[in-house]
Amino acid sequence: MALNVVIMAAGKGTRMRSARPKVLHTLAGRSLLEHVLGRAARLQALQTLVITGHGAEQVEASVGAAAQCVRQQPQLGTGHAIQQVAPVLDEAAATTLILNGDVPLIEPATAAALAQACGGQRLALLTVTLDDATGYGRIVRNAAGQNVLAIVEHKDASPEQRAIREVYTGMMAAPTALLKQWVMALDNQNAQGEYYLTDIVAMAVAQGVPVVATPAADEVEVLGVNSPAQLADLERRLQRRQADALLEAGVRLADPARLDVRGTLTCGQDVDIDVNCVFEGQVSLGNGVKIGANCVIRNAVIGDGVVVHPFCHLDGDQDGVRVGAGSLIGPYARLRPGARLGAEVHIGNFVEVKNATLADGAKANHLAYLGDATVGERVNFGAGSITANYDGAHKHRTTIGADVHVGSNCVLIAPVTIGEGGTIGGGSTIAQDTPAGQLTVARAKQVSLAGWKRPVKAPKKA
Repeated sequence: MALNVVIMAAGKGTRMRSARPKVLHTLAGRSLLEHVLGRAARLQALQTLVITGHGAEQVEASVGAAAQCVRQQPQLGTGHAIQQVAPVLDEAAATTLILNGDVPLIEPATAAALAQACGGQRLALLTVTLDDATGYGRIVRNAAGQNVLAIVEHKDASPEQRAIREVYTGMMAAPTALLKQWVMALDNQNAQGEYYLTDIVAMAVAQGVPVVATPAADEVEVLGVNSPAQLADLERRLQRRQADALLEAGVRLADPARLDVRGTLTCGQDVDIDVNCVFEGQVSLGNGVKIGANCVIRNAVIGDGVVVHPFCHLDGDQDGVRVGAGSLIGPYARLRPGARLGAEVHIGNFVEVKNATLADGAKANHLAYLGDATVGERVNFGAGSITANYDGAHKHRTTIGADVHVGSNCVLIAPVTIGEGGTIGGGSTIAQDTPAGQLTVARAKQVSLAGWKRPVKAPKKA
């Protein structure tokens, strides 16, 4: 079925009390509008249009090539918004589906069913029954309760109409040619002086065009965001839904209410995740992985049997992080973009790894920094040691051969190569390549000064 999709994203969102356009506020790590665009893309529409207005430049930049943008200036209501887009609607698509940029969790199947209910011949409204319908347009039916006669906005509803629990979700599907006619005939004779898209229901009824109501299967998919409180509520609902899906797949969550997935999380068998963990971007956990409490993991691939102890931060950003099978991370470790760990690597407490490759069995167990480094198999990198990779203008690389032992409190000044099997004595500052299999020590001679007196403070004046 040929289809146009229109996403309304022009509103200011006054109740958000934010300089950011409402549709750019984030839910589970993605903007509200990004959620809607992603779901609309699965409908394979002939044309996707986004109506922008408040903060148009920001919104349009976020849309990019995902859709065509049409501006609504000024913003004079939902009907006025569709008036702006009507001239560019492609009539080759018999049905136009209208979605809201601040209703992020509409299921593609629900949207497709709404378009199917229209079929290019009927006006189809997506409705839901709510316990608290405050702020929503009420569905007014005939005496038999079968046909929709009108949608009455909350602001204009009588006390009897406000008692109706079935509400309009803001989403509809209409015959494209008729939609163009209807919106151009709208007026603003109402309490707010706005052009209401919902007024086209009365026009359809007057013309004998069937008006049908398609109920949403789940309240969550039609909940809009108009305030920080509503955004927080929807976040928790979505996170609980995601937690339930993980539990159903066999993942063991210490507390499903204390989990945040802000992207895509895929898990193998026998995965354990403790409380207060955040997963962002694309994260993959292999079989038997254990994630300790209070970890933040972003854009990372974690191999089978890895243990990530509590309070670790794995941030792959654009370059990603990879952790080989059987490795131990943390607690309080930080893996930054470009960290590539082989099998059975140990990264201990307060160790940071950035843009570095550690081969199988390498260890940095305490208080260390490995940046821009290539580390061989079975290397032991001592506590307090660092690779000094930055000269103030450029980054340089450190290469550490297999089976090297680096003592505590060493500085390896890049670019430098530490030969295989070598040992670097504790407290050394290494600025030149070292030979394989030898002990290298580079530190000042120890001196004790007899008779030296420690400075003391002068006594305070009375």
